[in-house]
Amino acid sequence: MSFDNIICEEDGNIAIIKINRPKALNAINPAVLAELGEALDKIESEGVAKVLVLTGNGDKAFIAGADIGHMSTFTPLQGRQFSRAGQKFMFRLENLSIPVIACVNGFALGGGTETAMACDFIYASENAKFGQPEVTLGIIPGFGGTQRLSRLVGKAMAKELCLTGVIISAQEAKDIGLVNKVFPADALWEETMKTAKLMASKGRVSMKAIKNCIDRGFDVDVRTGNFMEADGFALSMSSPDGKEGMTAFLEKRKPEFKGGLVV
Repeated sequence: MSFDNIICEEDGNIAIIKINRPKALNAINPAVLAELGEALDKIESEGVAKVLVLTGNGDKAFIAGADIGHMSTFTPLQGRQFSRAGQKFMFRLENLSIPVIACVNGFALGGGTETAMACDFIYASENAKFGQPEVTLGIIPGFGGTQRLSRLVGKAMAKELCLTGVIISAQEAKDIGLVNKVFPADALWEETMKTAKLMASKGRVSMKAIKNCIDRGFDVDVRTGNFMEADGFALSMSSPDGKEGMTAFLEKRKPEFKGGLVV
């Protein structure tokens, strides 16, 4: 499957998607969203990849934001449709059955920060920049920025970032809990793939259960979240990979996780 705006690659059981609009600093438009959705469908249906790395092509931008030239002509209805399309993709990315690492190699502004936040965690280069600068254009975030940012960094910090539109460095983003790790630009890809390969060595059922418990647990009370965890624990321990992992431990050998999501 070939695309016009993204590049899809594989490195063993790691899927790689690169936003590929370098002249537009990888800005998001409806065509990009459509192709990203198709790529995620392909990854899920093939069932080969155990981890996804999402990044931007080139060394300037991860995703510089939504395509302002495209948005400037929108009617209110078109604006809502674009916002809902972006939100739909972010939920699709967030709910992917495999872990997703955002490898932020440059500008991640507006829709770029929103896309990164929909991934499971973010690794960034020292020259990466983050922000929700929509207010400087007289608009607001539309792809879930007001919602995910507040859940990641707290209400007060999210309000400060969204109300001022300031752009922050990768280190500042790490300091407030938005970014997990910051690396020199020339080490970012290697470090990202190192973590991707580590996760790809784990069992599918357990990784999906961990994602579900943490993500869904934020939407419920602690007691209900613990019941969800008990269900995930039971499912993972009865899966082929769960059996293999415990058997390997008892036999003092390295486990070989080969199971799928269907038990």
